[in-house]
Amino acid sequence: MAQKASAYFQLLKFRLSLTVAFSSAIGFILADPNGRWYEIALVMLGGLLVTGSANIINQILEKDLDKMMKRTAKRPLPTGRLSVSEAVIYGVFLAVAGTLLLSWYFNPLTAALSLLSMVLYGFIYTPLKRISPICVFVGAIPGAMPPLIGWVAASGAIEVEAIILFGIQFFWQFPHFWAIAWVLDDDYKKAGFKMLPMEGGKNLKTAIQIMSYTLVLIPLSLLPLQFGMTGTTSAMIAVVCGVLFLAQTFYLMRTCSKKAAMSIMFGSFLYLPIVQIAFVLDKV
Repeated sequence: MAQKASAYFQLLKFRLSLTVAFSSAIGFILADPNGRWYEIALVMLGGLLVTGSANIINQILEKDLDKMMKRTAKRPLPTGRLSVSEAVIYGVFLAVAGTLLLSWYFNPLTAALSLLSMVLYGFIYTPLKRISPICVFVGAIPGAMPPLIGWVAASGAIEVEAIILFGIQFFWQFPHFWAIAWVLDDDYKKAGFKMLPMEGGKNLKTAIQIMSYTLVLIPLSLLPLQFGMTGTTSAMIAVVCGVLFLAQTFYLMRTCSKKAAMSIMFGSFLYLPIVQIAFVLDKV
């Protein structure tokens, strides 16, 4: 029984789902700094459930491909610890529970955006990974929606501030995912995934693409200040983080090495939460 429960928990990809839910909470707090703690918890729970469902769709569709890659071969579906039918039931339950919660407590638009995000990630981004590098662009859309969804949960509307939050997270995903794809390129090739943007993969052209999207983050991160969403302190923190993040991409352009790509990968994991938390602390 414990092994089964552990398999279901692993299928959820809890840490990834929680990270997404955290971004939705950021959007909610920025839209309503006086929001009650249980409302923040509920928007996180709804986001966690729907994101978990999207992750399950991804793993169902890639079950046989996951067997080919070292980092995914021990997941519940490739190892047979869970059947596809069990995963389908679990995924449907999470999707229904999450969308009903977001619709009932917040508003139907929040639920609809969450459902759209799940469909884009599970049914469009996932199969595109073996077809074209454009998959990263498509995947960046649902990946950037959590703070927008959180804002809509609090305000009931898609406003310019929500679009700014979406834009920051959208552009952040390109250096983030391309750095991961660079590091895991050999593993991805076993499954036929086409994640890196340029032909030839790990080369200067790809490094320049990573740098370009990282550079865009610096002016984007100043927009919350321009629109009165946050103050100057968080803007300064965002710029400093953006410059440090950008410096890592120059190292990749110079060396085109796995070590440099790993540096960007870990830097991206730090950049987004630091900037988002700075926005919130400056707001409240």
